[in-house]
Amino acid sequence: MNKEIRLGIIGSSDGNGHPYSWSAIFNGYNQKIMKNSGYPTISNYLKKQKFPDIQIKEGKVTHVWTQDKNLSNHIASSTFIDNVVDDYHELIDKVDAILLARDDAENHFKIAKPFLEAGMPIYIDKPFALTVFDAKELIKLQRYKGQIFSCSAMRYSAELKLSDEQKNIVGEICTIHGFVPKSWDKYAVHIIEPILQLIPGRGEILENKIWRHDDKVLLLVNFKTGEEIHIQTCGNSISPISLRIIGTKGWVDLIFTDTFNTFRYALLDFIKGIINKDERIPSNEIIEVVKFIELGRSK
Repeated sequence: MNKEIRLGIIGSSDGNGHPYSWSAIFNGYNQKIMKNSGYPTISNYLKKQKFPDIQIKEGKVTHVWTQDKNLSNHIASSTFIDNVVDDYHELIDKVDAILLARDDAENHFKIAKPFLEAGMPIYIDKPFALTVFDAKELIKLQRYKGQIFSCSAMRYSAELKLSDEQKNIVGEICTIHGFVPKSWDKYAVHIIEPILQLIPGRGEILENKIWRHDDKVLLLVNFKTGEEIHIQTCGNSISPISLRIIGTKGWVDLIFTDTFNTFRYALLDFIKGIINKDERIPSNEIIEVVKFIELGRSK
């Protein structure tokens, strides 16, 4: 596929500015209008980038739908989207691929279904689903391998990976503590995914325990291969997305700060999958991430 890929973006859900940020990464943005988006963090990190050089040139967001026409118009005007549609089903005949930029997982099946049935590639925002059953039901709708792309963009964060030097400091990984602000359902995925990337040879789960206090959740998991992980969502407390990795030789702290490039790498990988017609994130990996989300929700 040599032509520019036409993308339709679907949003939004409470507190999720991805329709703004993702569209800007493809299309560029109007700084003055973006300031009024209600997402000052997005406006601030976009200002630090070199546009148009940093944009993903292989795709363009050409259409937008949200459940609020005024919001759709604002997203369109702030990120140079030419078309606002009244019904997301209209996108089937108007674009080549879909960006489902909503993090309300309970609505993913309903919204994604018509596009999957039409054979269109779709990027489904995190969390993909909240139960393994729902994840498998959604994946069953795929018409071909790799049609669904879904992850936390933290999967692509260079800051949450170990460099060769850090691997030497840590030795064999024994324990990983992960911290993320806000709620378990929407934000635990941001540390689950990079943690699982760090211990690809982990065995089956030996045991797990859950602690809850007010709006905070802590999930502890022990694997048969000996590794232990602690996944904590901190609710309204202030916390960076961060990992402490403890090993046989030492420990390192990894702290996430680069939102723009992490989103850009994830979106670019989605586009590469469309161009190369291959699977970028295997379905079994998507399901395993959901398994850990479900563990933290269990009673």
